[in-house]
Amino acid sequence: MSSLFLRDDLASVPHGLGDVVVLSGDEARHAATVNRMRVGEHTAIGDGRGLVVAGVVTRVEARELELAVETAVRHPEPSPPLVLVQALAKGDRDELAVQTATELGVAAVVPWQAERSVSRWAGAKVAKGVERWGAIVREAAKQSIRPFVPTVSGLADLRALEALAAESRMLVLEPTAEFRLTEVTGALAAEESAAPVVLVVGPEGGISPRELSALAAAGARSVRLGTEVLRTSSAGPAALAVLNAALGRW
Repeated sequence: MSSLFLRDDLASVPHGLGDVVVLSGDEARHAATVNRMRVGEHTAIGDGRGLVVAGVVTRVEARELELAVETAVRHPEPSPPLVLVQALAKGDRDELAVQTATELGVAAVVPWQAERSVSRWAGAKVAKGVERWGAIVREAAKQSIRPFVPTVSGLADLRALEALAAESRMLVLEPTAEFRLTEVTGALAAEESAAPVVLVVGPEGGISPRELSALAAAGARSVRLGTEVLRTSSAGPAALAVLNAALGRW
């Protein structure tokens, strides 16, 4: 099996051993025309919230696919959840970060309008941007065969991040920070806390001193990845890889 398709209402239809689950619409079209699924091949269908059924394809048409269920698994959500706060960035750098973070197991993504963000979302652009990021995490979850599709929140400002810091374990990626990320991961793993671990990544120009000060006052901790300064598109995924290893997920 090398593919996963999504049906949001999967849990509400019969999906036990021997049941036939129907995939329709764009998902079925993608299976037939892009993945070129054929009768007799194995694939999986999930609901994006932990339920995944796998089995044999028994019928394929242009906009409909039938799957004879062989297994149905309800996957537990990883704990603690890892959250990426990604500052808006020019070009597609923020989108690349969101895509890769999804492949690396992030549970939620928060778009952040940082002071130094070159890209700005305002008015209708806010809903359009959130929708775009939602499509990115959905496709990335399918590609990486993840049981869970990350949530994408509304556009956050500094005040929203301060509130998030108060209810989570927030790590701000800052190249000038005193401590390396690897110096704090051991403590995070030992805490055995279910509180989210939140990674904050700034835009191309970095996080402003005012923002760093405000987040520190709210309980966030600044950490650096190493001597190199990574792009906004790669800093979050690099930190997620470190956390996955430290938490025993890799």
